[in-house]
Amino acid sequence: MRIPAHSVCTAIRHDIVSGVFPCGSRLTEEVLARRYGVSRVPVREALRTLESEGFVVTRRHAGACVAEPTDQEAADLLELRVLLEPLGAARAAQRRTEAHLKVLRGLVRLGQERARRGKGEDLRSLGGWFHDTLAQASGSPALIALLTQLRHKSAWMYAVEPPARPAESWAEHGALVDAVARGDAERARVLAARHTERTVAAHRLRGPERPGRVPGPARVRNAQHAVNTAGVRN
Repeated sequence: MRIPAHSVCTAIRHDIVSGVFPCGSRLTEEVLARRYGVSRVPVREALRTLESEGFVVTRRHAGACVAEPTDQEAADLLELRVLLEPLGAARAAQRRTEAHLKVLRGLVRLGQERARRGKGEDLRSLGGWFHDTLAQASGSPALIALLTQLRHKSAWMYAVEPPARPAESWAEHGALVDAVARGDAERARVLAARHTERTVAAHRLRGPERPGRVPGPARVRNAQHAVNTAGVRN
């Protein structure tokens, strides 16, 4: 069974975002293939994809390395989110399906219930699923890819302070879903813009401990992780 490159790409990206591979560290095909229990072919394809996304760079005499984004690049990232998240919401209001609405409403109910119970970790995951689903509802593959990539990069470069009033944050999610359900693209755009601006304000650039700012030689944990092959067909 051949493991698809996108599964390997997801695994490497996760390890970059979580700091397993610090910025500037080398990514050799042999080491990565051994770590994820795959051949070098999907690793090579995955590295090309990650380079196109900006997570990896190819350096002369060093090969593939984790990128080292500047503070300006990090700031530009948030500016792009402020521009694109409202566009995604407006498109969702025009193109969403009943299946999208069902999932979005279910996530809002769960988010509101978890907010009342103070389940912060649950809220973080639910928020990610909510915005992923809203992006999917836009019906635009290009926009979906951009928004997904921006969220991955935000998690890589920034720490996010949890909202002081999570119930209010999920009320905003609920109002946004209502606008999407009514097909009110302009209202969805305005609500998404306000929500994104507040969310961006809670982002804090990771300090000296963040990938790319760690002094001394970069180290990578040696544990081998086989790629999850669930759903992969022969």
